This record gives sequence, C-alpha cells and structure tokens, in this order.
Amino acid sequence: MRVLAALSGGVDSSVAAARLVDAGHDVVGIHLALSSAPATLRTGARGCCSLEDSGDARRVADQLGIPFYVWDFSARFRAQVIEDFVDTYELGETPNPCLRCNERIKFDALLERGLALGYDAVATGHYAQIVDGMLRRGVDQAKDQSYVLGVLNRHQLDHSLFPCGDTEKPQIREEAAAYGFSVASKPDSTDICFIPNGDTRGFLHLRLGDRPGPVIDMVTGDTVAEHRGTYGFTIGQRKGLGLAGPLPDGLPRYVVGLDVRRNTVLIGTRDMLETNYLQGWPANWLSRELADCAAAGERHKLRCEVQVRAHAAPVPCTVEMMGETVTIHTDVPLRGVACGQSAVLYQPDPVGDLVLGSATIHATAESYDTLTAQDSTERPVSSPLSGVSESS
Repeated sequence: MRVLAALSGGVDSSVAAARLVDAGHDVVGIHLALSSAPATLRTGARGCCSLEDSGDARRVADQLGIPFYVWDFSARFRAQVIEDFVDTYELGETPNPCLRCNERIKFDALLERGLALGYDAVATGHYAQIVDGMLRRGVDQAKDQSYVLGVLNRHQLDHSLFPCGDTEKPQIREEAAAYGFSVASKPDSTDICFIPNGDTRGFLHLRLGDRPGPVIDMVTGDTVAEHRGTYGFTIGQRKGLGLAGPLPDGLPRYVVGLDVRRNTVLIGTRDMLETNYLQGWPANWLSRELADCAAAGERHKLRCEVQVRAHAAPVPCTVEMMGETVTIHTDVPLRGVACGQSAVLYQPDPVGDLVLGSATIHATAESYDTLTAQDSTERPVSSPLSGVSESS
C-alpha cells in the first residue's frame, strides 16, 4: 500500500510511520506547514507546527529511509481553521480547532492531494482504531482521540490509518526510543497550535477589537461588570468575569449564556449550567445503517452514549434523528455544554467503543418542550438556560 504518513514531529506520528515501514508499505513522510511564519522553537508543550517540529519530522524520515516533503497548507489552514475559529467565537459559540483541522486539512486537503497522486491512504499518530471499517476508541483510554476524529466522513475514514491506536502511550515512547528517535521523550503539544502562548482571549481581541457590553447576574438581574467582547467567554467559564469581588450571596458565578445580539454576557450559579437536551446539525454518520436512515429522511430513535468534549466522560442518551438534525436527551444532566462543540455518539463495545457519528451542538435546554418551542433564530446563540431568551 502507498501511504502518506503525516509527520508532525511528535513521538506518535513518528512511531506510526515506523510501524508502516516495518509492515512493508511504501511510505512517504509529509510535514504540513500550517503557518506562514512558524515559531522557531516550541516552549515545552505549548503549540506545535514549529520549525523545530519540522526538523524533528525530517530527522525521523531520514532515520527510516523514506522520502520527506513539506507541503504548504498555510493559506487553507488560515481560511478554514483560524478564520472559522474567530468567526465561531464572534457568533457566541466555542469551536474546537483540532476537529476542524482534521476535517478540513489532514483528512481533506492532505488526503485528496495524496489520492490524486496515486496514494492509497493517509496515516497519523492519532490514538484511535479502525476495526472492520469502523472507527473505534483507542486502547489507551487516557489518550483516546476518537472524539476529534468523529467529524470524518466515510470516504475519509476508508482511506485513513491509525497505527498507534492499539497501543498505550508509554509503550509508544519505549518503541520510539528503541528506534533511536530523538522525539521519544518530547512532550505532547497541549495548546492550540496557532495560539502557542495559550492566550485565546488576547488572540481574539487583536482580531475583533473592543466590543464593550454588560455582564448580567441571572440571579438578581443586576449588571455586575463590563466585558470587552462576548467572544472572550465560553459557557462554564468561572475566571476572568471582571467581578470586583464576591456577589452578595457568596456563591461563585459562571458564564451561563452569551446573548450576542444584545452584546451581553450572562452569569449565574453552578446549577444553572445543567442541561439534559442538546440539538446538533449537520449530522455526520459513520454507521452505514444510520447514514441510510438519514438519507431516506426517516425519523429514527436510538440508544447510545454521547461525549461533548475531548476529555469528557460519555453519558448514556437517547438520540432522535430527523434529516440532518439530531436531538439528544441525556440520562443525567450535563454541565457547562458550549454550543460550537461536537457531540460525538458512541456505541459501547468491549473491543473499543464504536463511533456512530457526530453533529455540532447549536442549541441546549433543560427540557424537550423548551428546546422545540424556541425557534433557532430567536434563541440566544449559546445558552443552556431555558429561561434565557430575547426578553431576558
């Protein structure tokens, strides 16, 4: 098989490429240049895609004796990941840029160029498995990355390989050391690659500027602070609210809603973050059976589990499918669910939970009636509160 190995310069992608070479595949290493002005050096685990990472990837390719190329996708990355990131925050939602990068760059731009050049698949170091053509969780539960791959479509999945998915991280590092890779002990990148200093609010402020407005306490209805832009907040946030001190009841406050139309940040108590209903679109089905149901326009219900953040625990739920929209009723309340995140649906399985599909969350509520009664054009862009509306 002719395979493009996406070499990020990290330990996982390095071992993934090595395993493919050992298995006898025709492997070419590709490093993606995603920034027109990459930082020279990483700072610990901050960021990725630096010149240092490119150099590490090249050294691994040289040690493996495989061709190595740097492909410049910086313009596409800027347009489809960075600008999408800024636009989504401006709308009052909270995006996950790693999902967008997988969906639009690694398994779209890279894969399509590879297929056009006669390659059969793209391989990455993600911790996930493909068993019988279906995406499943990786063996290492602590490192499982199936959530950020839930946005892939069937075509992309059919041409993807995840050689590290059946192994736990400590073994991967041991294997890298055995190959003599200098990246064997390199720290994992933990921040957004295009915000290596971790200051998301500062990054957005440079692009969106000052947009001052009130911070309103939902407990009392009082304006308790002023913000510089709703884009600087996300549901469930506790720090950086601009409060002068504790409020009269002494209870901590969290961001419970963002009313972009009124340029208002809504804060409230912890219990106000709870929601049992999510609605997402467009649905992306990796299960062929469910994809067929959706294509036929059938209304269908299923029992499964939903995960709403990369490192969140999955919870049992009932999903109602209708066209490209899914309505999810969780058995237990979820707390602090932000619109803009993905709801990834799993079928529990001892071999590795099966990824059924995903959808981007665009609405949340405490009850089904509240969810269906509010038209999406009237609903605040991001709020888990049934009581928060245009009249609030």
